[in-house]
Amino acid sequence: MKGRDLPSYIHRRKRDGKLFFRKRYGAKIVEIPLQTQFPAGDPVPFALHQERERMLNAPMPVAEGKTVTHVIERYERSDDFANLALRTKADYRQHLDFLQDKIGHLQPKAIERHHVIKWRDTWAKKSPHKANYRLRVLKIVMERAIDFGLLPTGGNRAKGVSEVKYEKKERLPWPAEMIDAARENAEPRTRLLFELLLGTGQRIGDVLKMKWSDFDGEAISVRQGKTKANLWIPAPQMLLQALGSAQRSSVFILTNQAQTGPWSYRGAADGMMKLRRQIGAEAYDIHSLRYTATAELARVGLDDDLIMAITGHKTHRMVQLYAGAERQKLRAKMANMKREGG
Repeated sequence: MKGRDLPSYIHRRKRDGKLFFRKRYGAKIVEIPLQTQFPAGDPVPFALHQERERMLNAPMPVAEGKTVTHVIERYERSDDFANLALRTKADYRQHLDFLQDKIGHLQPKAIERHHVIKWRDTWAKKSPHKANYRLRVLKIVMERAIDFGLLPTGGNRAKGVSEVKYEKKERLPWPAEMIDAARENAEPRTRLLFELLLGTGQRIGDVLKMKWSDFDGEAISVRQGKTKANLWIPAPQMLLQALGSAQRSSVFILTNQAQTGPWSYRGAADGMMKLRRQIGAEAYDIHSLRYTATAELARVGLDDDLIMAITGHKTHRMVQLYAGAERQKLRAKMANMKREGG
């Protein structure tokens, strides 16, 4: 029953006082629980008016089985999703959960281009990077809706919507003092993760899949999830020491708390974030350790091919992106030495 104190389309359920948005779509009345809830008799908060306006302007919700949630759930059960790299899968799932929560009740065919643009712009106010990633994931969901017969061929209204342009923050290699601080302050499992990331120069997803059987006492064998390349990577001294002192309680080098399987991506990322905050290294993320490993190899004078043999980079362009700054420093130092000597 609708209370006199509530705006149109907003109803309060008598048995528990919960607020719903209720609207007739054709012959069907759709009732959706509201995020904004407040006690009966209190003034109507502005947030309720905002949520009401959003729902009035949103596409029509539909029955279960033909919704965005239905598409997402089928996609997450697919082989394509199962075969994604560990890190990619974790990132996708984060955005899929968001989309399911916010637009899961909608019908894909009711989503128009102007909706996608409006959503993208709203997301970008918090994080342009996340907005662009979320837009990419939404495009995948809409393509899947075509595959599942919920959209006609060419009916992906997210396709062609451009990403938000913004000034990207340059990824920085870890400075020597931060590397020292990490080694000094990290808990044993996080320290081993840190040394594996830095010592092998591999992505975190590949590091978390490493098994003790991959380590021959001198080097670690890796099959990269992204490139499918097979690599044999000699372990530097600090990594050898960390591996030598590690407890072998599982087939995986980095194991979960129960020691029944690999350390999860979320657990490992949280462990690294805790360490970064502890030592003031928030500006240097996990992937920056791959950058750091490449820069260290460039610093000792290795050419692109030798660096690629260790890191598994597929193109010279990527090596130059990571190693370019370090090589410029080397060349500048050599030039200065010649100038001073000459």
